[in-house]
Amino acid sequence: MTVLYEDNHIIIINKTVSEIVQGDKTGDKPLSEIVKEYLKEKYNKPGNVFCGVTHRLDRPVSGIVIFAKTSKALSRLNEMFKNKQIDKTYWAIVKNMPKEPEGTLRNYLVRNEKQNKSYAYDVEKPNSKLAILHYKLIARSDRYNLLEVGLETGRHHQIRVQLSKMGCPIKGDLKYGFDRSNPDGGISLHARKVSFLHPVSKELIEVTAPLPKDTLWQALEKTIS
Repeated sequence: MTVLYEDNHIIIINKTVSEIVQGDKTGDKPLSEIVKEYLKEKYNKPGNVFCGVTHRLDRPVSGIVIFAKTSKALSRLNEMFKNKQIDKTYWAIVKNMPKEPEGTLRNYLVRNEKQNKSYAYDVEKPNSKLAILHYKLIARSDRYNLLEVGLETGRHHQIRVQLSKMGCPIKGDLKYGFDRSNPDGGISLHARKVSFLHPVSKELIEVTAPLPKDTLWQALEKTIS
């Protein structure tokens, strides 16, 4: 487990593609429990340790996850996420080059619970939710393109389905149109940066998560001007 930032109220982790943030039907140990064990051991705490989940990342996605170490921080962070006061930036490796080097995508997403999948439409549909993201092409290789993505909304599988709808499925994402899986079972989507005012101290917190130890990620990073 890689700790990117920690103080008395929050702890920020760089999640790998194999980890789940919260417990699910797989029964695998979630990252929230791993963080609890880390805190219990580090501070030699007796009894239960508090670790509040403030947001989630899909299992095949890597990068920044923020946990609360106190109930005060948890309630405030929940409110901050709700009010869009936490700025998150993602990097995605996609197969095709977008028609425009940067732009804004607006779609209406419909979630299918049984399939655990979302569908993107250009017009509003019954039970749909508006999804807005901004993207920018920041690096290229012979076969792949690296996009920087910022979200205005936080919908189910939003980045994955909207980039796929644009014709740029994320590398390794079989569910949304990529033709083969990644060797590690993840997809090439990384929660790269986060910026927000600390929920208690009000100081500016800015954290960047190192990229996965993968030759393509490293190669693309080197080409960024």
